[in-house]
Amino acid sequence: MRRLFPVTDETAARTPGDAPGERDADREWALEELARAYAYPAAPANPGGTGAWLRANMVSTLDGAAQHEGRSQPISGAADMRVFGTLRGVADAVVVGAETVRQEGYRPARARADFAALREAAGQGPAPAIAVVSASLDLDFSLPLFTEPLVPTLVLTGASADPGRVAAAEKAGARVVIAGDGAGVDPARGVRALADLGLGRLLTEGGPRLLGQLVAAGVLDELCLTLSPMLVAGDAQRIAGGPGTAVPERFELVSLLEEAGFLFSRYRRT
Repeated sequence: MRRLFPVTDETAARTPGDAPGERDADREWALEELARAYAYPAAPANPGGTGAWLRANMVSTLDGAAQHEGRSQPISGAADMRVFGTLRGVADAVVVGAETVRQEGYRPARARADFAALREAAGQGPAPAIAVVSASLDLDFSLPLFTEPLVPTLVLTGASADPGRVAAAEKAGARVVIAGDGAGVDPARGVRALADLGLGRLLTEGGPRLLGQLVAAGVLDELCLTLSPMLVAGDAQRIAGGPGTAVPERFELVSLLEEAGFLFSRYRRT
């Protein structure tokens, strides 16, 4: 892993023994280093006014595909998975769409010894909660995500959700959070509801439709985007879909890392 931006004396330093002009040798960063690189703001004053800091973590190929054959795993890699684990390791809750839960086979977040001290110092539980956004509640509540989580899984839905499905979710052990007046979830209201539960450091892993809704609602504070050195062509989704914004929203680059041809960028809303 190499830091390409921001440029510092450490960034520019060569590995001892390198020939002049030779590229710095890649080094696998310890999880503690990655955690520092992806730390949440100490006192986030997010422009969305939700009381939380919401970041997204997505991966895209060189030709803009967020998936291959419906899943993100084929376009990922070892370094991307370490970043993925780190972002979960520092989050209070992971917000994910129901379709992504079904396609990716989501399981509960697990406690990791590498992050135990860091999470305890930050006043966090042993693992982040998973918060599933679903209007229909068409979910298999017998899955470990709902029956075996270390911390209860949250289900965000609307006020007119099917009462039978709400009851099924609660019977499985999930906590249902109403965050919309109709069948669906209002993105800003959903983020505020999680903040009200004390879950202010939020991470969304999509999918593209959910990310598009969060972008259009103006509640996304940060995007962690992995650029995968792959080409897949086809008609795969982009990282965000659904409704557009009236005016494109500007984000600024705050860091850029590289390993094995993968670029790990971090953008914040200006």
